[in-house]
Amino acid sequence: MVVSYSRLRAVSACLILLLTSFLTNSCASFRTQDIPYVASAAADFDATHQQLDVYAPRKKQPAGQPVVVFIHGGNWNSGSKSQYGFIGRELARQGMVAVIVDYRLSPAVQVPAMAADCARAVQWTVAHIAEYGGDPNRIFLMGHSAGGGLAALLATDNTLFTQLGLPANPVRGAVLNDPAGLDMYDYLKKMQYPGDRQYLTSFGKNPEGWRQVSAMHHVTAASPPFLLFVGGQTYPSILHSSEAFRQRLQALGQKPGYTLQPGKNHIPMVLQLFWHNNIIYRQLRPFVGL
Repeated sequence: MVVSYSRLRAVSACLILLLTSFLTNSCASFRTQDIPYVASAAADFDATHQQLDVYAPRKKQPAGQPVVVFIHGGNWNSGSKSQYGFIGRELARQGMVAVIVDYRLSPAVQVPAMAADCARAVQWTVAHIAEYGGDPNRIFLMGHSAGGGLAALLATDNTLFTQLGLPANPVRGAVLNDPAGLDMYDYLKKMQYPGDRQYLTSFGKNPEGWRQVSAMHHVTAASPPFLLFVGGQTYPSILHSSEAFRQRLQALGQKPGYTLQPGKNHIPMVLQLFWHNNIIYRQLRPFVGL
């Protein structure tokens, strides 16, 4: 295999830039990792998956910084918070307190249990984030792919929090990055793509269950504000459901942020969060009040 010098130079420059950014971000934040958010005495306690990491700005900040809880994607059956430390570090670098969440996955559990895990992670955040400099009254969600669908569900289904004993939904806004699963009721009824039956493992076979875990069927005029970012070359189902979700929000009188990023497919939509001044961070900062 022949590799040109110019290509090697370009790859080397990219690696140096990535390493420099990584080191800068690492120095700018302090990570507290593997914090359990479910009591070990709970019947469904999972020591591996029911954990979160907190990234706080290392530089002294005014008390009560906005908090961003990030929920990873992975087709509802894979993924880990350990893959997304770059997001936690960058959010902390920009003056936010970041919470990166793990949750149980399929086939061990189905989506309702995943949503319940994420809600309990937010409940932990409400109770403890002030210890890390965050404001429990300014909690925002961010999620990519399946995590975007879960973030949208938490923002719109208030019962996920009232059943935990919280008086109200603590989510103040949600950032959906190429979200999957916004309307699984519509998606699974159609079964129009090859391999769609795989999702019955995560979502079950009951159409009413599909509706229950779809943010499209919970959103109201009182739901918190949304920012949506969608890749121009992402999966057709994500393009369709994101546009339908935007239209539903608009019909309810909301004015969601909506950015279609030409040329981007699904994975680069989350990888762009490595870069300090990408469009998502530029819109996120004023969204959370910075």
